[in-house]
Amino acid sequence: MPTTSKVAIVFCHGIWADGSCFSKVIPALQADGHEVIAVQYGLDSYDEDLATLKRTLNRVGSPVLLVGHSYGGATITASGVDDRVVGLVYIAAVAPDAGETVQDQLDRYPSDIFSRVEVADGRAWMLPNGTEFFAGDLSDEEQKLVWATHYAPVYDLFHQQKLSADSIAWRSKPSWYILATQDHTVHPDLQRWVSKRMGATVTEVESSHVPMLSQPNLVIDVIRKAAAAVQNG
Repeated sequence: MPTTSKVAIVFCHGIWADGSCFSKVIPALQADGHEVIAVQYGLDSYDEDLATLKRTLNRVGSPVLLVGHSYGGATITASGVDDRVVGLVYIAAVAPDAGETVQDQLDRYPSDIFSRVEVADGRAWMLPNGTEFFAGDLSDEEQKLVWATHYAPVYDLFHQQKLSADSIAWRSKPSWYILATQDHTVHPDLQRWVSKRMGATVTEVESSHVPMLSQPNLVIDVIRKAAAAVQNG
């Protein structure tokens, strides 16, 4: 069998975050020899976020494993149809199907966090006490840091997804799903529903919405297994 370079790993963040939310998992994957980059999109529009993701794909080699947290599941779902992408890892994420918005999914299984959100200046801001429902298993100090660095999306971002059937990567690419059972941002029942629908390989973790911060070793392990599977596939 010919030798090939290791898959590149591209991380896609959710709302109220940026690429640094993966800071606890990236070093280990780099040490494994993977080329790793986190997309820094602006949460200004879904189309712009997808365009930024494509530009980022252009900066790494292929094949590529896409990893999306929360809203990042919507960006990897559409961008994953790129021929360079060989697999998808969802972390407590949404995963729209054709004609379905992120808001459609969230409405199916409402969660607590949205009682702690304020719309101002056209953006949806998390209130300081919202970290209880976003990252409640982190220390108080880490929760304060999460809030201090959170980035608010444009207020209607979750209404902007209307993908066609040929733009749903999980229909044709292998997928893995980290299901956070103590999540108060993307409801665990929503996570169960979308992960079952896509036929993902599921790993459950007793975690808040941010397992890559609260239980990074588990997240690293799942990504390693996914990378090995697509590398050997």
